[in-house]
Amino acid sequence: MGQVNIAQFSSHTQATAFTAPRPGTIRRITLIGSTGSIGTQGLEVIASAPDRFAVAALSGGHNLTLLAAQAVATGAPAVGCAHPDIDALSAAIAGAAAAAGVHGYAPQLFAGEHAATEIARFPDADVVLNGITGSIGLAPTLAALKAGHLLALANKESLIVGGQLVKAAAAPGQLVPVDSEHSALAQALRSGTPEEVHKLIVTASGGPFRGWSAEALRSVTPAQALAHPTWDMGKVITTNSATMVNKALEVIEAHLLFDVPLDRIEAVVHPQSIVHSMVEFIDGSTIAQASPPDMALPIALGIGWPHRVPGSATPCDWSTAASWTFEPLDEEAFGAIRLAKAAAAASPTHMAVYNAVNEEAVEAFHAGAIRFTDIVETIEAILQDYTPEAGEPTLQTVLAAETWARKAAAKRLESL
Repeated sequence: MGQVNIAQFSSHTQATAFTAPRPGTIRRITLIGSTGSIGTQGLEVIASAPDRFAVAALSGGHNLTLLAAQAVATGAPAVGCAHPDIDALSAAIAGAAAAAGVHGYAPQLFAGEHAATEIARFPDADVVLNGITGSIGLAPTLAALKAGHLLALANKESLIVGGQLVKAAAAPGQLVPVDSEHSALAQALRSGTPEEVHKLIVTASGGPFRGWSAEALRSVTPAQALAHPTWDMGKVITTNSATMVNKALEVIEAHLLFDVPLDRIEAVVHPQSIVHSMVEFIDGSTIAQASPPDMALPIALGIGWPHRVPGSATPCDWSTAASWTFEPLDEEAFGAIRLAKAAAAASPTHMAVYNAVNEEAVEAFHAGAIRFTDIVETIEAILQDYTPEAGEPTLQTVLAAETWARKAAAKRLESL
């Protein structure tokens, strides 16, 4: 059992317990959440570098038409879907194959709530890219690690919810972050030894409500919350970015990934989203990773780690004048990060409660049942009522905490 920490990302790290595929070999990639934003972009990265990557398996949600088209286009040997009807998946693939003029394609199929987990442990893979949104990504994360695959993790919630479980399951060097902020930190950390790191600085675009007061946020509409100024993401992540819950999760994720104390991790607002995060070292030097906002780069680096993939993304244009600005986060208007730090320090399962309540509250907000500011206020209220079980966390206690949190959130949300 290994720990995940700064050392595995340092340029001074010795050989680790986990050995990534050798450079020059074609890596077989399994994509969990292939029909989502990360998954579709991951397939584009793979298609752009056929000398480096091939698809081993795919797992998608309920969009069987898109999943079937992906399967036929890549020839994936195994395909899974969250849709419970395996016959519907088979029919969709047969239809896509016929439309593409492909004959004899018959992948191994999985369907239902455990399909992603089965696909994550599929043996004929070198790397698993987990791009699911939400805590449902925890089981596939643990399955991929147990199967011995390199895990390129874009599903931050599985680490947030099952932090100690994931860290215990990951051998040193087996877990690589794909979030642009944590990819940036992993790259910057290669500039020094673990002992030389003073602080991690996670950047935030500020979302659509940068500069808004706490009072003004009370009237935010779902349409406004989905109008992110920089990134094109799904409903949950975009809303989380607007509330700063997404940045709160990223701060906790950085703490778990790199073993840096919470009081040495801070968030700073950087509206241009060019500098994705920074590492401050003990001598006063700060190393920043900069690139235009494009997830292709961290995805390519994640599935190719520790090797860079040429032409992954367009670099900054240094021949054109540009200004980058940085400003402190308004913690009075956006209290999600303060709340997450307190939760992470309270117990190993407090963040499972935090994340579950947020997911329930986001759905209620988009259903028109609550106000925008009720999301974080509900998280805080439920955390105050939560008493964790004694002892080391297990998958069962984490899931139990989530179940309790969703029920408690539902009861409170109905009363608002």
